[in-house]
Formats: sequence, C-alpha cells, structure tokens
Amino acid sequence: MPQHYEEQAADDEFDRPSKSQKKREMHDLQSLGEDLLALPSSRLAPLELPEILFDAIKAAKKITNFEGKRRQVQYIGKLMRKVDPEPLRQAVADFKLGRAKDSLALHQSERWRERLLDNDEALQAFIAEHGGTDVQQLRSLVRAARKDAANEPEKRSGRAFRELFQFIKAENLRVNGPGEQADDIEPEDDDE
Repeated sequence: MPQHYEEQAADDEFDRPSKSQKKREMHDLQSLGEDLLALPSSRLAPLELPEILFDAIKAAKKITNFEGKRRQVQYIGKLMRKVDPEPLRQAVADFKLGRAKDSLALHQSERWRERLLDNDEALQAFIAEHGGTDVQQLRSLVRAARKDAANEPEKRSGRAFRELFQFIKAENLRVNGPGEQADDIEPEDDDE
C-alpha cells in the first residue's frame, strides 16, 4: 500500500501547474491589466468586458496615489482570471502597433522634409512618387523653408519647416491611405 501511495503522489505532482507557474500567470494577467489602463475608453468598450472589470479599469484610471493604483491593478489582475485574456492581448497589441505605424509615418515625413531641403533631385522624386501633388505649393514651401534655414538661428521662425512637414504628411496620407505608409522611403546616398 505505501508504494501505491507514492505512485499516486508522483502523478499528482505533474497533473497541476506549480505554484511558481500560477504566480507567473497571475503576474502576466496583472501586467495585461496595466496595459489595458493605457487603452482609451473607446478601445475598451468593444471588448465586451464584464461590468465589474470595466468599472475597476475606469476606477484605476482615476486613482493618482501610487499605492492605491498598485492595489487596484492587483484587483484588476484578480478579476481577469475569470476572463479570456487572448482578445485583450490582441486589443493591446493592435493599439501599440497603431502607435508604431503613426510614429513610422512621422519619421518618414521627416526624412522627406530633410531630403527636400537638401537637394532638388529629391523634389523630383517626391513629385514622381506622389502623383497629383500640388507642385507649385510644394516648391514654394521648399523655397520658404530653405530661405528660413539660411537665416541666423535667432531670426528663424520655423513656420516654413512646419508647413512643409504638414504638407508632406498630408500627401503621404493621401497617397498611401490612413492605415499604411510607404516602406521604401530611404535617404539617397551621397557619394561625396
């Protein structure tokens, strides 16, 4: 009989997750809860969260005290044990990816602005890549930005730089659409 008891105890050890594994899962859910706090309310509503979890997230967003917020996040983690975390992870990933795409689009517009200010070949490349561009307005913005750059730093207004950037950003959005940006915009190599 003692041998049967030992076999059963050995089987029980491997049938359930360890205490450490459970703690890791709880910490993962808690960090997912912290990520949910970063989502705007418009992104939380379509997730169809249980009302108690939705209210806990709304309350956590209002808490400013560090310790109070920490305890509220722990409570959110506890509530999330009863919810399927995969749709929530997907929503957080989609939100972060959207921010990354926006940032990439801004960097690409910035690179175009730098190229346009550096040389006239970039102007022709921009016009070729962005069909339907108002060439006259683009040329006047580039000219004004170059003129502003030639001034002493104390006399620069920066307005021409901003207007050129806004124009480039709008053209990229018009050509590539709101959800995508051109990936092949690379600065030209100068072999000087």
